Parts: sequence; C-alpha cells; structure tokens
Amino acid sequence: MSMRLGHKVAIVTGGMSGIGQAVAQALAEEGARVVAADLITNETKLGSGRLLPLRVDVSDPVSVDSMIRSVLQRHGRLDCLVSSAGIGADVPFLETTIEMFDRIAAVNLRGSFIVGQGAARAMSQRGSGAIVNVASVSGIVGNAGRSAYAASKGGVIALSRAMAVDLAPLGIRVNVIAPGPIETPLVEHMHTAEAREIWSARTPMHRYGHPEEVARAAVFLCSDEASFVTGHVMAVDGGFLASGLTAPIHESYDHLSENKRSALLQEVFR
Repeated sequence: MSMRLGHKVAIVTGGMSGIGQAVAQALAEEGARVVAADLITNETKLGSGRLLPLRVDVSDPVSVDSMIRSVLQRHGRLDCLVSSAGIGADVPFLETTIEMFDRIAAVNLRGSFIVGQGAARAMSQRGSGAIVNVASVSGIVGNAGRSAYAASKGGVIALSRAMAVDLAPLGIRVNVIAPGPIETPLVEHMHTAEAREIWSARTPMHRYGHPEEVARAAVFLCSDEASFVTGHVMAVDGGFLASGLTAPIHESYDHLSENKRSALLQEVFR
C-alpha cells in the first residue's frame, strides 16, 4: 500500500454506489480519511474503517453546508473533493420533459457547483486542495438520448475549467474525469442490450470499464503527484473519444499484391 493520500481528508459525493463508491474505497486504501456522502447511506457497503457514511443531498445548499461543517468539526481540515453524485436518463430530446431536465441539472451541475464552492471555501483556509468533478464523455460528444444528461455534464466541464482558473491563486486544483461506458448501476439502468453492443463496438478496447479504473484516475488527481495539473479533462473511456473507424475498410497492407502496394505508394507520395 503506497499511502499516497496519508493524512488527507476527502469527501466523495455519490460515495455509496458505482464510481463514487470505488473512488471512496480507493482514497481510503491510499490513506485518506473519507466521507462517503450520498442520499442513501449503508455502512455494510463500506470496506474500510477510514470511510464514514454521511447522508447528503448535493442539490440542497443547507445539506451541503451541514456536511462541510461536520467534516471540519470532525477532522479540522478538508484536502480533497470528488464530486461523483449524478443521475441520468436515456430519453430522446423531444420526449425530455422540463421537470426531467431540471432534476438532472440540479444534481449533476448545480450539485457540483454547491459542493465545489463549499469545499473550496474550506480548502482556502489551508491554502491547498484538490477537487475532481466527474463528468462524462456525453458532455463532450453528442450521444443519442442524452440531451439533459449531456447538458449537465458539459456544464460540469465548463464549470470546472472556470473553477480551476479562479481557485489556482488559492492553491486549489480542479480537474475533471470524463468516464466512457463504465459498469455501474446507473449504466445498467440506462443501457439496453442493444446499446451495450453499440457502445462496445464504438470503443476501441471493445469493453465497458470498471469503477476501479476510474477510481485510480481520481487517486492520481487528488494526490501530490498531480501537483501541476489543473483545468484538465481526463477521459477514462477505453479510447471512445479518440476513435473514428475501428474496423478495417480495405485489405490489410501486408496482403496487398506487389502491384497494388506500388500503386498505393505512388498515390501516397505523389
């Protein structure tokens, strides 16, 4: 165990499920004392004595303020925040209701703002800190059925970049993780069997990621190893954002005849 986060105190929102739970456990394994903040708290899901469950509604400023005060009273400091709480829906744009849009934005975007602001105020007292906001590849590229979700996650990315600029003079770094398809309860709910085939085919690694793979990125961004990294969007997506065609559209070059190779080279270097 490297204990890269020894003596640090962290909050992970959405810390009782999916990516958030994996992040909370990974931070604790690296030595941090972690508050796993979620609407649902279940101590049996926590695998370390360094993890403390706490019920929080990230869209409610009063609830968030109470969480920050509780952490400071208990630990006297706050070093890391990973905002992973999020909800989503797979609904075509014309069928997305205003109520659905507002609720997703309230948790994903407004929640990131409220928690980030409260955490930054606490971190500014020590002149250091690291904030990691969990967005999505859907906040970068257009994915079908994701209008409300994409708007909220795209907003998280823009918000995080502005936070990074404003908070850098205070010694606080702000970065983003943009997961691709990850095996989480939310994705299990949103992705049909057909959707899974499409996502897997579109991803060069041809599989879904695991929450632990996202958690390792969060550990790095929270650690002093990332001391000169801020305003960055780190995709943990199996190459999804980088991919275009992922299957050959013509014969392999090795199997071309000598004449075809010669013609191809003449075309390339003409």
